[in-house]
Amino acid sequence: MNLSATLILAFGMSMDAFAASIGKGASLHKPKFSEALRTGLIFGAIETLTPLIGWCLGLLASQVVLEWNHWVAFVLLVFLGIRMIYEGIRGGDENEESPKLQRHGFWLLVTTAIATSLDAMAVGVGLAFLQVNIIETALAIGCATMIMSTAGMMLGRFIGPLLGKRAEILGGLVLIGIGCQILYSHFSALS
Repeated sequence: MNLSATLILAFGMSMDAFAASIGKGASLHKPKFSEALRTGLIFGAIETLTPLIGWCLGLLASQVVLEWNHWVAFVLLVFLGIRMIYEGIRGGDENEESPKLQRHGFWLLVTTAIATSLDAMAVGVGLAFLQVNIIETALAIGCATMIMSTAGMMLGRFIGPLLGKRAEILGGLVLIGIGCQILYSHFSALS
């Protein structure tokens, strides 16, 4: 794979994380750049590891991974989306003065990052059958995801005040939409 193909793949793989990060940034109270960078680093690190895991699995048992990865991603994203919607609705019933979160919990970000990076694992499975440098490709995907997730959080910072308490509901809907898109892509590829 040449450099341009690697960059296109890397930024293509980062789009789910970018969309999720916008929702995460919108649901926080004016997230600082340090929080956006923290989110970007978590998403980027996981997005670096998943193609490597997929590549190893591709060498071992690619068919099993490809049969189930879309369902795992769908369930995780829908679960996280419903949780965000619930929190947004629950927060909407409280006094208008209730403060928004200052930062997301580490494990919530890790779970979201894993859910949005399972497509990169599937790509890693496919890359196991090609003559590619998997380390360089995984690092490119991780760096692109870090950049896009950090930018998504900062974009969410500006969208959040416009949406108010509906930002978390919208973020949840985005995660559910990403999960549905993953299932749709899988089943449309089969036909």
